[in-house]
Amino acid sequence: MRFGLFLAVFLTFGTFIMACSTTPETGRQQLNLVSDDQMNQMGEEAYKQLLSESKISKNRELNEQVQAIGRRIAKASGIDYNWEFTVIDDPKTVNAFCLPGGKVGVYTGLIPIAENTAGLAAVIGHEVAHAVLRHSSERMSQEMVTQFGLAVASMSFGDSKYRDLIAGAMGIGAVYGITLPFSRYHEAEADQVGLEYMAKAGYDPQEAIALWYRMGEEGGSRPPEFLSTHPDPVKRAKDLQKKLPEALALYRTSPYKSGTQKFAVGH
Repeated sequence: MRFGLFLAVFLTFGTFIMACSTTPETGRQQLNLVSDDQMNQMGEEAYKQLLSESKISKNRELNEQVQAIGRRIAKASGIDYNWEFTVIDDPKTVNAFCLPGGKVGVYTGLIPIAENTAGLAAVIGHEVAHAVLRHSSERMSQEMVTQFGLAVASMSFGDSKYRDLIAGAMGIGAVYGITLPFSRYHEAEADQVGLEYMAKAGYDPQEAIALWYRMGEEGGSRPPEFLSTHPDPVKRAKDLQKKLPEALALYRTSPYKSGTQKFAVGH
């Protein structure tokens, strides 16, 4: 039993080592146990399913603005995905998302908070960065590793009368010690890379900082950061402020630079 357990751990550890790759843009090492082709296929299927269950916006002007911003951000990323940008008519949802393979959705509830094209570019830049940095694959891989580790630990305590209690405690520890911090790290990384993308695409990066301060004023009280999948909005704004000089340099040399346009009321 113990030899079989040791062999399983050894073989799995070897698989993890071979699955390590370098993250685009930041150069850090990441674990990807699922291929890009698999992730992109899952992303496309999930996107079709989600859109089939959602109300797609018929606001032509807004759709054109979102798609124009998306195309410029995608071009700035340098990644040749089959990018799609869809506006979902849901004024109560202040959010956007990007599935693997470059499938982006923007909810109309986000538009008043974005306020202008540069504010929305900050959000889309952030979402595009998630796709480019392969965060979905890394999160899935991290979950697979966590579940494997918990299973191995549970086997090692197989004869203990406290097995269930230990397994439960380890599960809670994995959530608050691994999963949530890992998610917050991804959000912060996407913020920084997204800031570069919006600047390269010709959108004023100062608007990203203003956006996150507005986000911080939305929705009332929030849970403590260590209980959340996302960093505190005000902290995000302050962290981006540190990266602003570099982003402004990219913005000033962007060949696509254009004025910031306010979104019309009623979007």
